[in-house]
Amino acid sequence: MKKAENSKKKESVALSSVFASTLMTIMKFIVGVMTGSMGIISEAAHSALDLGAAGLTLFAVKVSDKPADDKHPYGHGKVESVSALIETGLLFLTSAWIIYEAVHRMLNKNIEVEATWYAFVVIIISIIIDISRSRALKKVAKETNSQALEADALHFSSDIWSSCVVLIGLILVAFGIKGADAFAAIGVSIFVLVAGYRLGKRTIDVLIDTAPEGISDIVRETIDKIEGVIAIDKIRVRPLGATVFIEAELSINRSFSIIKVNEIVTNAREAIMQKIIGADVLIHTKPIQLKDETIIDIVRTIASKHVLSVHSIVIDNLEKHKFISYDLELPGNLTVFKGHEIASHLEKEIQAEIGGEIEINTHVDPYLVEEKISDKISEKETLLIEKTVAEIIGSVGILKDAHNILIRKINNKIFLTLHCYAKGEETIEESHSQASRLKYLIKEKIREIENVVVHVEPEV
Repeated sequence: MKKAENSKKKESVALSSVFASTLMTIMKFIVGVMTGSMGIISEAAHSALDLGAAGLTLFAVKVSDKPADDKHPYGHGKVESVSALIETGLLFLTSAWIIYEAVHRMLNKNIEVEATWYAFVVIIISIIIDISRSRALKKVAKETNSQALEADALHFSSDIWSSCVVLIGLILVAFGIKGADAFAAIGVSIFVLVAGYRLGKRTIDVLIDTAPEGISDIVRETIDKIEGVIAIDKIRVRPLGATVFIEAELSINRSFSIIKVNEIVTNAREAIMQKIIGADVLIHTKPIQLKDETIIDIVRTIASKHVLSVHSIVIDNLEKHKFISYDLELPGNLTVFKGHEIASHLEKEIQAEIGGEIEINTHVDPYLVEEKISDKISEKETLLIEKTVAEIIGSVGILKDAHNILIRKINNKIFLTLHCYAKGEETIEESHSQASRLKYLIKEKIREIENVVVHVEPEV
């Protein structure tokens, strides 16, 4: 929605510039011919140039806002730069012609100039219109970050000063100072050349992908504040019309989950786009190993790389020999052969990464690969299980008050979930140990139960 509004603003202000340039060109040319003023004729030529430039700008802002496609993956933003480059060439050609004509008049001294009242009126009207158009163009150029509109604003700004020079020339002519008009024409040309140089330099910088000054520093400072970024390896900035394409490569802790990495990337992109209006940001990440990475971190990272999940990792040492054991979660419908193959490959990678004398033991923990339809059990069975659970939990140290008990059957196997309380200051390790003991005792007492899930809550 914002982009569509900006496009409308750009087209509207560009169209108004076309009308303004047309009006000024006609007025200046007629008055220039009637008075014989080279200064006013040069201003008419300058306005004609502005008319062409305004037409190019209108075309550019219409085309540049078209969305990216297969042939133009970065969009059509450089159309604005191409139009600005054409305007620059026209500025220099016009200046050369004006200077030639002015010098020719000064050498021949055979053309009389009339400083009539309507000559003054047309120049003053021109200055008023130029001030109005310059302000309007600058305002929209700033709001939409449009290079083409900024170039148009520069044109109208230079016109203000050049018109002032012509006005001074006419005043001097009115006081009988010969040659003042020709000097005024040369003064106009100097302003035009300066404007052309500035516009040309900016346009060429964009066309050869010169990074806007200070943008890389802003990007670096912004990313440095993002939590989780270890280092910024590369920053690339490419201006294209109203858009600045920014690419950055960041070093991220390799043990981070995909979700965590995505969060870091999102935070970096949003922070940059808030700082730099019109930025199109692409972030690349490079996983790196930290110096303080533990063996548990290494095991989890290698498993994650293969989209595997491990838990219950235990590291112990005996007589300078290291032992690693963990539970590896695999789909329950895999064959023993396939499961062993996956486990062995994971063990080899961990061995190669850690090195030294280590022994790795993997316990494969199966999980269901699809949703199952469960059935209710009879009221009699439910009461019996609830009673048994209440009796057993009383014998388990820190756990008490079993509640939210849910019992159901899946493929004629009973699955039980329950909640219970423990003191809030107890460690997770101790509560887990007691929950495992409770689970074992329940399964021992009720052989029909396939699995028990115990959720421990802090006592209120």
